[in-house]
Amino acid sequence: MNDDANRGAGAARDPGAAAPRRLRTLDARSLRGLAHPLRMELLNTLRHDGPATASQLAARLGESSGATSYHLRQLAEHGFVEDAPEQGKGRERWWRAVEEGTQFDDTLLTDSNPAVRGAADLFMHEVAATHTRELSSWIGSRGEWPRAWQRVSDVSDFTMRLTAGQARELGEKIHDLIESYRVPDPDAPADSAQVRLHIHAFPRGPVPGADDSRSPGPGTAPPDA
Repeated sequence: MNDDANRGAGAARDPGAAAPRRLRTLDARSLRGLAHPLRMELLNTLRHDGPATASQLAARLGESSGATSYHLRQLAEHGFVEDAPEQGKGRERWWRAVEEGTQFDDTLLTDSNPAVRGAADLFMHEVAATHTRELSSWIGSRGEWPRAWQRVSDVSDFTMRLTAGQARELGEKIHDLIESYRVPDPDAPADSAQVRLHIHAFPRGPVPGADDSRSPGPGTAPPDA
């Protein structure tokens, strides 16, 4: 899983291609330092919008500057953010993200430590909540964008029968295709904008190999739905 603001190894690159993005792979300790809704939101904001002060982030996110300052220090302790002294003057403290994205290993969800499993579960749910907020925000503000941008937005879902291996292959191909479109900000065309892509892929019941002789539970559609 990749968060741009979570995935495994990227596609092979040509020698002249842009350098690979800097990604942070979460381990048990760093996961527990990041798995907090406000910390994740702060980190995502710094990654997407660039360096900022605690006060600026507080105003942007509707939080107190005391709360943003505390959680920025916690993120710094775990190596997610760092000072950006070249951005400000005087006593103003600016922060920037250290990496461009996060890689999440799903083995953390089955770690022997219940605290790690709990942090992994919180992290996953917060990523899903962030996706929901971002999509709702776009739907609410799409009328402010030019018609060309309104027409390229996409909210689709698909259902197909795949093996676990095929599902993994499909996901890897999707990630590789996305990476092939990524260019450094200085090289981006003047008429470009940040575009967020959400990828959700998951199986739905019944579980293959399980006893499917039981009647489907409430809300469970037949396999060919």
